[in-house]
Amino acid sequence: MNQYELLLGRLAKPAQRAIQNAQLKSLEDISALSEIEFSNLHGIGKNAIRAVKEILSENKLQFKKD
Repeated sequence: MNQYELLLGRLAKPAQRAIQNAQLKSLEDISALSEIEFSNLHGIGKNAIRAVKEILSENKLQFKKD
């Protein structure tokens, strides 16, 4: 299981759908967004942002700077 799949497994279904509906297919795709852009996706809440930031950090990635 890759890191992207691990991330999806840690998220609630609405957040999983938000990421899939936005066609974000990798951690790199997610890191191309700013935190504000990501949080504006329908279904993304505080817990999802926290989990995503943690996984990105573990993989030496981060959200794009605003």
